[in-house]
Amino acid sequence: MKENLLSKISNPIDLRKLSENQLPQLAKELREFIIDVISQKEGHLGASLGVVELTIALHYVFDTPNDQLVWDVGHQAYGHKILTDRKTEFHTNRDLNGISGFPKRSESVYDTFGVGHSSTSISAALGMAMASLLKGETEKQHIAVIGDASIASGMAFEGLNHAGVTDANLLVILNDNAIGIDPSVGALKNYLTAVKEGKNPKQNNIIKSLNFDYSGPINGHDLTKLISELNRLKKVKGPKFLHVITTKGKGLQLAEEHQVKYHAPGKFEAKTGKIHPKNEEGLPPKFQDVFGHSLVELAKQNKKIIGITPAMPSGSSMKYMMEEIPERAFDVGIAEQHAVTLSAGMATQGMVVFCNIYSTFLQRAYDQVIHDVALQNLPVIFCLDRAGLVGEDGATHHGIFDIAYLNCVPNLIISAPIDEIELRNIMYTAQLGLEQPISIRYPRGRGEIIDWQKPFEIIQIGKAKKLKEGSKIAFLSIGTMGNNVKKAIASCNQPESVAHYHFPFIKPLDKEILAEICSNYKTIITIEDGVVIGGFGSLINQYILEKNNLNKVINLGIPDVFIEHGSIQELQQICKLDVTSIINQINLLF
Repeated sequence: MKENLLSKISNPIDLRKLSENQLPQLAKELREFIIDVISQKEGHLGASLGVVELTIALHYVFDTPNDQLVWDVGHQAYGHKILTDRKTEFHTNRDLNGISGFPKRSESVYDTFGVGHSSTSISAALGMAMASLLKGETEKQHIAVIGDASIASGMAFEGLNHAGVTDANLLVILNDNAIGIDPSVGALKNYLTAVKEGKNPKQNNIIKSLNFDYSGPINGHDLTKLISELNRLKKVKGPKFLHVITTKGKGLQLAEEHQVKYHAPGKFEAKTGKIHPKNEEGLPPKFQDVFGHSLVELAKQNKKIIGITPAMPSGSSMKYMMEEIPERAFDVGIAEQHAVTLSAGMATQGMVVFCNIYSTFLQRAYDQVIHDVALQNLPVIFCLDRAGLVGEDGATHHGIFDIAYLNCVPNLIISAPIDEIELRNIMYTAQLGLEQPISIRYPRGRGEIIDWQKPFEIIQIGKAKKLKEGSKIAFLSIGTMGNNVKKAIASCNQPESVAHYHFPFIKPLDKEILAEICSNYKTIITIEDGVVIGGFGSLINQYILEKNNLNKVINLGIPDVFIEHGSIQELQQICKLDVTSIINQINLLF
């Protein structure tokens, strides 16, 4: 029986003591280790399995962390983490107080750049490489590993464009597996496919045209070829580009066959890959599915409706429209800026555009929201999935900033439905014809209401609702936080003393009902699943100050720190947004 090699490796120094012919065995063990842990703990599986050999080869050939390795997005960095002093901690991956699911500078010297959003690696590694030249570190290596989906993003091209006119010692490795979370799309994907299949003339090389020393494509699972080529490229100065072909999910048959499902499959059997079924009987649907099915329903009635998503058709459930009405539903790839301005262009022609982007990813298109949509008052309907705390993906993925960063933008309606029925009704109302853009934010996961298939109703834009009478305290909530408030009021010491108002619209603010609240209640509590600074509570504070009212206001929300990873329930407790914390807050006022 062969000795276990992985058990003797803590970091790349140990790795480099192995002979090259031992590395295939190490790759097998590393793959098995990842599968074993993730089958029990959940996480991003397919991407990390696909780069096992590449990960080993990079740390074997280069002098990391002195040579600097940057992973794009970071979904594929599990093998990297295991080989860089975190093997014994890897079982805590994505747990509260455990290691992050993404590379993180504060976690390890081997994590040279913190990531979570795509297409940043080339710019970051180029910045490192240019700084090294200025410091006289001419032998230092800088490597960016980027996927074929991420490299199609505008920022990646900006980095390539700049790098090509520098002398920076930069190596860009294209990990080409023809898929991101969903299959890659676009003309660049078609070009890369032609290159892989040998259908492209050698002189028609996009990368060479940008002044890179291009090599490949090579088999990314062949350690001998990888190591040989990386050793050659170490001696080449200036910008270099290596095209590597890999298979997402490599080594687990079901993960190779069902690459979308096994991007993050949940818990599964380590030996077979069979996903453990989840008992969803009787559960309400996910918000994303309510959005997806409602969009199809509305699009069948309204021929002007268009659906647009930047690379998240499965995650956002835009896939339903893409399946049923493909001529009016578009996946534009990892290109949030393009998605927003494309939507704006369509809106100028009278189309009703539902632009579905995760809250955290809309940050990447902030200028386009302001300059191309709001300034021109174009009625684009932004559907912001994953708003609020999202859980184990952590600080890079929480959708906690959108209220604050959209609050200050003129012309923009900001809405946050309390449940799936209200989500459907706001979508219905928006597509009837607005004269300005609207943002509809909703969380990851499931809501409280099951009967979401009732007929659509028109929602009055900018109107709040009194959900419960009360005599002493007024609780003002937005979005699904209202459901936590309902439960908390029912369990507090004096439920009859607490009134509850739900604000489906953060902007425009219902000042009529707000004046009534300020007149009837000395104490007001606001709650939101976004940052307190600049959020819903800030708007209430501003209103009260302007009116010279003397109400006591307590703002509950995300504090002024980056919230790390953990379950949504754990993170709500940390932010004091869970039911128990809300009960305690109410009881303190009696």
